[in-house]
Amino acid sequence: MNLTKKNLIVGLLVLTLILTVVGCSQKASNNADGKLKIGVVQIVEHPALDAARKGFVDYLNENDYKEGKDVVYDYQNAQGDMSNAQTIAQQFKNDQVDMILAIATPTAQAAANVTSEIPILITAVTDPKAAGLVKDLKTPGTNVTGTSDLTPVRKQLELLKKISPDVKDVGILYNAGETNSVVQAKLAKKVAKDLGLNLVEATVSTTSGVLQAAQSLVGRVDAFYVPTDNTVASSIQAVAKVAYDEDLPLIVGEKGMVEGGALATRGIDYYKLGRQTGKMATKVLKGANPAKMPIEYLENTELIINQDAAKEMNIDLPQKLVDEAAEILKVN
Repeated sequence: MNLTKKNLIVGLLVLTLILTVVGCSQKASNNADGKLKIGVVQIVEHPALDAARKGFVDYLNENDYKEGKDVVYDYQNAQGDMSNAQTIAQQFKNDQVDMILAIATPTAQAAANVTSEIPILITAVTDPKAAGLVKDLKTPGTNVTGTSDLTPVRKQLELLKKISPDVKDVGILYNAGETNSVVQAKLAKKVAKDLGLNLVEATVSTTSGVLQAAQSLVGRVDAFYVPTDNTVASSIQAVAKVAYDEDLPLIVGEKGMVEGGALATRGIDYYKLGRQTGKMATKVLKGANPAKMPIEYLENTELIINQDAAKEMNIDLPQKLVDEAAEILKVN
């Protein structure tokens, strides 16, 4: 073998090694233009889910994955319809997207049902294990990982008692078809019993039934509680209207619903949750295995109060809570 040919072979081997290392450090795109394609599916539009999506995209934009330059997003909304969610997920699979961001439990389930190969990052999913998305919260064992929005139900019901110490019967509104809501309702029942409260349920299946469900509780409850339920959150103004008309405190699971007219929450920041999910996504794009990445939680909670809602409900808020609030909203 002459020296020139030997040098050529060595050079090819070195080039192959370099390409292998680069390929392991960052996921190659299926797109012809070299840009990563991320399919984003959201069950419905409401402030919490919108904030989670924005947090995810913002984090990637700030960390080497700029929209339009490095990443192309396919944004899809299922409009609260599971059949739409399944269709969207199937299209993402057909398009061979590089990653799926599934926002909320129903869309995460739809995505996991159609692909076990494309990495799926989830956010705003209350209990990924109960939803059948992972085998274990610490070691998912599937192509799914991400963040949970498990809400601090106990702190929220304790908040209700601080605002209205004499409250006894609490109406809880949720969609019994949403796994995340069922999990929270079960937890609320247990917590309510510990706190000496009686939980009265009213369930819905679509946003059009929210007002009627809230009205059905009038005369039977002293207050309303709405967990992080996507269906009710989308029509929280309807619940707020009944709460205003009947002077009933309305405590909710997240800030977006307070902005929509509820009285208060002690909850998580969905924008921060989305950013945390984005951080996990960058690790997956650089080669991390979702099956080995634990589900993460946002530990810090914030007290958010709507002063206009308090006036509408004829509620005098304890000054101690007002002083403690991370944010005082003046919206109705």
